[in-house]
Amino acid sequence: MWLNPEEVLLKNALKLWVTERSNDFFLLQRRRGHGESTGRITGLLVGALDTVLDSNARVTPFRILLQVPGSQISWVIASGAAIEEVNKHWDWLVHNLLHSLSVFENKEDVASFVKGKVKGLIAEEVRGRQAAQEEDPEKFREALLKFELHFGLPSSEKLVTYYSCCCWKGRVPRQGFLYLSINHMAFYSFLLGKEVKFVIPWAEVTRLERVSTGLMTEAIRVNTRQRQREFSMFLNLDEAFRVIGQLADIALRRLLDSEGLELDRVLQQPARINKRILEEQALREYVLALFRLPHGERLHEVASCSVWTPHARCHTAGTLYTTDSYLCFSSREEGNCTLLIPLSEVLSIEKAENTSLLPNPVIVSIRTKKAFQLIELHDRDELVESLNSRLRSLQWKQSMFRSKKDGKRSMVRVMSPTPYYTFYYDTGYSDEEDIEEQVLRNTVNSEALMTAFHQNQPGTNGNKSMEQVKERLWEDHFSEFGRGVHMFRTEKIQRLVAMGIPESLRGELWMTLSDASSELESHQGYYTSLVQKSMGHSNLATEEIERDLHRSLPDHPAFQNPTGIAALRRVLTAYAHRNPKIGYCQSMNILASVLLLYAKEEEAFWLLVAVCERMLPDYFNRRVIGAQVDQSVFEELIRERLPELAEHVPDLSSLSSVSLSWFLTLFLSVLPFHSAVCVVDCFFFHGIKAIFQLGLAVLEANAAQLSTSTDDGQALMILTSFLDQVGSEESSRPPSSPPAAEEGSSSNADLPTVGHTNITNLINESYEKFGDLTVRQIERLRCRHRIQVLQAHEDTTKENSLRLVTPDVSIPPENLADVYDLFKTEHFITLYWGDSSSAAAAEAAAWHYSDSGRSYMERQYRLDRPQFKSLYGLLVPWPGGSNQHTDTMANRTFTLLDQDHDNLVTFREFAGWLDTLYCEELNEKIRLLYRLHIPPALTESEDDPALIKSPLLSSNRPLYVNLPSGCEVKDYQEQLKQMLQDLAKEKEKDVEKPLPFMTQREFIQFCKTLYSMFHGDPEENDLFQAIATVTSLVLQIGEAGHRGHSSGSEVTGQEEVKGAQPSQMTAEGSGSEASREGDVSSMAEREWTVSYAQILASLLTEQSLVNFFEKPVDLSAKITEAKEKQYHQRAGLIKVNNLSIKY
Repeated sequence: MWLNPEEVLLKNALKLWVTERSNDFFLLQRRRGHGESTGRITGLLVGALDTVLDSNARVTPFRILLQVPGSQISWVIASGAAIEEVNKHWDWLVHNLLHSLSVFENKEDVASFVKGKVKGLIAEEVRGRQAAQEEDPEKFREALLKFELHFGLPSSEKLVTYYSCCCWKGRVPRQGFLYLSINHMAFYSFLLGKEVKFVIPWAEVTRLERVSTGLMTEAIRVNTRQRQREFSMFLNLDEAFRVIGQLADIALRRLLDSEGLELDRVLQQPARINKRILEEQALREYVLALFRLPHGERLHEVASCSVWTPHARCHTAGTLYTTDSYLCFSSREEGNCTLLIPLSEVLSIEKAENTSLLPNPVIVSIRTKKAFQLIELHDRDELVESLNSRLRSLQWKQSMFRSKKDGKRSMVRVMSPTPYYTFYYDTGYSDEEDIEEQVLRNTVNSEALMTAFHQNQPGTNGNKSMEQVKERLWEDHFSEFGRGVHMFRTEKIQRLVAMGIPESLRGELWMTLSDASSELESHQGYYTSLVQKSMGHSNLATEEIERDLHRSLPDHPAFQNPTGIAALRRVLTAYAHRNPKIGYCQSMNILASVLLLYAKEEEAFWLLVAVCERMLPDYFNRRVIGAQVDQSVFEELIRERLPELAEHVPDLSSLSSVSLSWFLTLFLSVLPFHSAVCVVDCFFFHGIKAIFQLGLAVLEANAAQLSTSTDDGQALMILTSFLDQVGSEESSRPPSSPPAAEEGSSSNADLPTVGHTNITNLINESYEKFGDLTVRQIERLRCRHRIQVLQAHEDTTKENSLRLVTPDVSIPPENLADVYDLFKTEHFITLYWGDSSSAAAAEAAAWHYSDSGRSYMERQYRLDRPQFKSLYGLLVPWPGGSNQHTDTMANRTFTLLDQDHDNLVTFREFAGWLDTLYCEELNEKIRLLYRLHIPPALTESEDDPALIKSPLLSSNRPLYVNLPSGCEVKDYQEQLKQMLQDLAKEKEKDVEKPLPFMTQREFIQFCKTLYSMFHGDPEENDLFQAIATVTSLVLQIGEAGHRGHSSGSEVTGQEEVKGAQPSQMTAEGSGSEASREGDVSSMAEREWTVSYAQILASLLTEQSLVNFFEKPVDLSAKITEAKEKQYHQRAGLIKVNNLSIKY
C-alpha cells in the first residue's frame, strides 16, 4: 500500500534491508532474512531485532524508497506483505513517473513531485474506502470527486452525503447538487454555461425549518446571519432535513459548547461520521430518551419481536433494543407497553423450542423468579450469543465486587458487632476510618424525612383513607403487572400515577420508574465515600449551597430542623463533588428537598443523579442550555397545538420566560406542595414529556384570559393565580379548610375567572389532549432548537466582546464586528482541519474560567501563534516584501501582544493592534514599529546571519532603585507581579511612557522592515530614497551619541548603578521596556543607541514618508478581501492548494 512519505537514512537502511530492484530514483527492498530458504545467522538476528524493536517491519517485509541522487536521505513511499503487491506499485512508478523525473534539474523538485503524486494516490484510496461504506459506492465516489473539484476544501473535510435538489432564488429554481460534509453544506450548479456555487459553514446556521413554497409543496429553509436559502427536492426531503439538522447540531455542539454538552465518542471524531453513523446516533438518542438510560449506554441490537404480556394474556408486538446494561422493549405504538430489564437483574437468557405458535422463542429469567418470553426474533442465535456474552461479563464483575465487599463486611463486623446502619466502600479499614464511619452512621439518614417530619394538614382522617385506597390499587397493580424496575408499564399505571402515588410507596416507585435503584445497587458505598471526600471542602459550589439551604421548602418542618438541613447539605455537596461540570445550580436545592422527603438519603442522591444526568440533560449548568432548548421547543408546540393563543400572543417569549421555572423545578416552585408532588410523580413515569403536556394544558385552560392580556405582568398574574388554585385530592378534601398554600394566595381571589382545579383532573386532561406528543418528536425538535439556542448564546458572546472593546478603539462598529467574525472563523478553521492536538488546544483556549473551582465564566476566543500569523497576513495594511520577513514580523507582533505570556492573543489585544495600524496618528504607528524591533518582540534567537549582533538587555534584568531604610526585600517575582498590577491600573496610554533606546542591531532590523513595507508602492523610488536619507541621519545621530558617551560627557547612569545598594527591589514595565529604560545610561556607555524620539524626528523630515504613514487605508475593503482569502491562506498552512469558496 502507498504510504505518506517518511524520511529514512539510506546508509542505515542498507544494513537491515536487501535491495531487490533499483534505478536512479527508486529502490525496492526486502527485509533481510525474509523469504530466505536457509536460516542464516543474519536473518535470525534481524528477526530477533524486529521482535524487540521494530514490530511494524515484520508486518510489511517489502518496501519502496524514493532516493535523490547524491543525497543520503530517502523516503519510504510504499510497503507490502507480499512481493506481488509491491511489484504492482513498482511497475506503476516505472511506467508513470520514471521518464518524467529525468527532466527535473533540481533535486528538491524531484522529491516534491513524487511526494505529491503519492499523496494523491493515498487520497484516492481513502475515497475508495469511504465510498465502499455507502449504498452505491460508484456514485458516491463520483460525487466525492466532484465535491473536491468544485470546492477545493481540504481532504480532511469529509463528505457525508449528497442530494439532487433545487436552490431557490426568489421564484427562480436552480437545479444542482447539495453536498453535506462534517463542517459545511455546499451547493453546486452548472446550467446553460453559468456556474453557481456557495459554501455555508454549519457554524453560521442559525435556524432550520420546513416551509411551503409557491411551486413546490415543501422546502428546507436554511437561515444564516447574512441571508436565507431554500432547497427543494422531489425525493428524500424528510431524510435530507433530518441529516442537515443532525450535522448542524453536532457541529455546533462541537464548535460552540464542547464544555457544556458531551457528545458521543464517535461524534467527537468527525472523520468517522457518515450517513450510517448518523442514523445509528439518532436511534440511540431516541432509545436513551425513551427509556431514560444513562448517556454512556451504547446501543447494540435492534430487533422486531413480540413479548408475552400476562395482564393482556397475549403477545404484544414491538421492538427490542439492547444496550450495554439493559434489555428494552417498546410496543409499536409508543407508550402503550414498555418494559425495561437491567442485565444486573437477569439470571439467564436461553433459547426455547421453536414451534409454529411460538417461532424463535427466547426466555429471559430474572432474580425475582420471573421470566419473560420473547418470540419472532430474527437472527435469534446471534442475538442470544451477544446478550449472554455481555451477561457473563457483568456477572463476573458482580461476583468480584461481592467477594471484595463481603471481605470488608466481615472486617466491619469484627470491629462493630451490632451496627444498626452501615455503609461499605472500597477502602481499607483502620481505627481512624472506623471512627469516621461511626460519625457517618450517626449523621446519614437511613429513612425518608417524611417518616419523621409530617406536615400537619386539616382533614387528616380523609387523607389517610385516600392513601389507603391508593395503596390497595397499587398492590393490585403489582400483582398483575409486576413490581420493580422490570414491571410492565402501560396506560393503567399512567392513570394510577395521575392520581398521585401514595406516600408510603412514593420513594420506592420513584426509584423504580427512574431506574435509580439499579445505580444504587451497582454502586454500594459510593455515596458514603463521596460524603467523606466532599464534606469540609470549601469552594464556589459549597458557598452557593450554604446560601440556598434555608430557602428550600422553608415552610416544611423537615427543613426547619438541623437534621433535614444537614441531609440536604450532604446530598448537594456530594453531587457537586461527583459532577464538578455541573457543581451546583439554583433549583437543585428545591428538587433535592422533595426527594429527601420521600426517599432515603442515599436514594435521594441517586434520584438527583438520574434527574440531572439522564432525565433533564444539560439543564443544570451555568448556561442552562437544556432548559432554554426546551423553552424554545415549548414555544413551537404552543404555535402548533394552541394556534389561537399563538395568534393573539405573537411574542411567545414572554410565556416561555414564565414557564422556565416550570421546567427547572418541575412545577415545585409554582404549585401548592401536594399538587406539585403529583407532577413529580408523572415526571418520573413519563419524563420531560409530562412537563410539556402539563404546560400546554395550563396555557389552554387560561388561553382566553391570556389572549386579552395587555402586558407580560398581567399574563404572569393570570398564570400565577391559576396555579395557586390547583389542589390535590388531599388538599381539596375539606373544602371549608383550604391548605395554607391556598390561603396565602387569597389576595388574588378577586379575579372572577379563577376557580379551584384538581391536579388529577388537570393531568388527565393534559394526557387526553396532548398525549399524542411522543419522545421521538421531542428529540427531533430539541435537535433543531438547540441550534437556535447555541447561536443566541454566540450572539450574546459577540455583543459582550464588542461592548468591552469598542470604547478603547476608533474602528467603526460595523468593521469591528466583521473583524470579530474573522477572528472567530480563524479559531473554527483550526477545529475544522487542524490535527487533533491543535484543535483540542484551540478549543481549551476558548473558555475562560474563574480562579476558584474552574466554574464556567464565559466563552472567549483566543488565537495561538499560527492562527494569528494567518490573520496578520490578511489584515496588515502594508505589503510585507518577502514571505520570510512577513512571517518574522507576525511572530514579533504576536510576542508583543501576548502580554499574559500564555501564547494566546485575545480579541481585545488584536483589535487594539489593528486600531493602531488603521486609525491612529503617524507617531503611534511609528511607535508600534519601534516596539516591534526591541525586546521582548525582537530577540537574539531570531536566525538572521546578516545581523551584526550586539549585547542586548535581558528581558528579565531588574531595575534597581533605592529602598527606604528598614524595608524588607521581597521576592523578585512577587515584585514583578505587583508592579504589573500597579501598571495595569494606570489609565495613561503607552505614548506617555518613555520607550527604551534602540541598539544598532535593532535599528538595522527596523530599516529592513521599512524597506519591505514600501515594496510595490507607486511612490516606491521616492520612499526608498527617503528612507536611505533617514537611515544615514539616524546613523550619524547614533554615532555622535556613542562618541559623546565614550568621552565621558554623561556619567549619571554610571553613578546610579555604582550607588545601588544590596537592599534594592526590582520592577518591570511593559514587557522588558522598564528594565531597558532603567539601564539606558549604563548601556549608552557601552554601545551605539538611538531613541524613539530621534527616529520619529528623522522620519518627519521626509514628506514622502509622512504621506505614506498618514495615507488612509480602507479597512472595509481589507476586511472584504480577507473574508474571501481566509480559507485560502489557512488551507495553505495545512498544505492544501486550489481552494475556492464563495459565500
